[in-house]
Amino acid sequence: MRSKMKDVAQKAGVSTATVSHVINGTRYVSENTKKKVYQAMRDLNYSPNFVARSLRSSSSKTIGLIIPAKEMDTSGFFFMSIAHSIEKKLKEIGYQLILSNSNEEIENEIQQINMFKNQMIDGLIMAPTYGDHSYLKEFEDQLPIVFIDRKPEGIDCDCVLVDNFKGTYEAMNHLIHKGHQRIGYISGPLGLTTSDERLRGYKHALLENNLQVDESMIVIDEASLEAGKKAMAFLLEQSKCTAVMIGNNILTLGSVVTLNKSKIQVPEEMAVIGYDNYEWTEATNPPLTIIKQPIHEIGEKAAELLLARLENPQKESSRVSLPSSLEIRSSC
Repeated sequence: MRSKMKDVAQKAGVSTATVSHVINGTRYVSENTKKKVYQAMRDLNYSPNFVARSLRSSSSKTIGLIIPAKEMDTSGFFFMSIAHSIEKKLKEIGYQLILSNSNEEIENEIQQINMFKNQMIDGLIMAPTYGDHSYLKEFEDQLPIVFIDRKPEGIDCDCVLVDNFKGTYEAMNHLIHKGHQRIGYISGPLGLTTSDERLRGYKHALLENNLQVDESMIVIDEASLEAGKKAMAFLLEQSKCTAVMIGNNILTLGSVVTLNKSKIQVPEEMAVIGYDNYEWTEATNPPLTIIKQPIHEIGEKAAELLLARLENPQKESSRVSLPSSLEIRSSC
């Protein structure tokens, strides 16, 4: 039997009015209480119904977009560039885009989705955060969803992804063919398909070239500037690697700061390959070799998939995998 709002309230130990305020964002509710309500919603597989939506006689011509940009994280530029491409594509046929940010927290993500539902959007594009997304099954047949950049857990929907495994694998082979055998790796937290596949590509390239995977040369930490600084400092002090592959942009930036501070000559003493073709990567000395993701194509394809889903809600889900490319500069 479908759970009701009062069931959520009872399980969370709050009033139904509080649950309503959390769902609709109509009044301040403490973060602790929000977490209790969201946990109760997940435990009960509860989602507000779509009666109001089904009674609507026409399209709102509005699409929602949720990105997971954290403060002081350069991924904000990545996702905003994708948002620009989505908006441009949607405008061509008279749709508008509403943007929201989960801040890489699933509770915020749920809140933003509920807000969008109340605004009667026609469809949703989102880069999912960490965690189980089976809660979306409740209404996936009523709200078309396209996932970008990351494949979510617990639900099968249209996705536009980048082949992170192949991109990292090819970058590693470039380093290996340059003669490097001890190659360090710096990654953000695992649990997202992007991070998981990049690490898998790193390890596969080593093993395919009969090189040992040395776990002491793999550093996994939060995706932040400080974490990148510390990770590179650790590799310089504790390992004998001659090259390093870095799994995202903010960690690359932090690593470069440490290399400069330590007066390490790149690439003579340490070859470096990072992720994403941000302008700053060309301004370093020397310019960084990077794995370039097809940012604009991600946005365009996501918009196309969502519009196709609106046109044919019953079609089978699609998974688009776009290639990245290795932009070779002077750092390796």
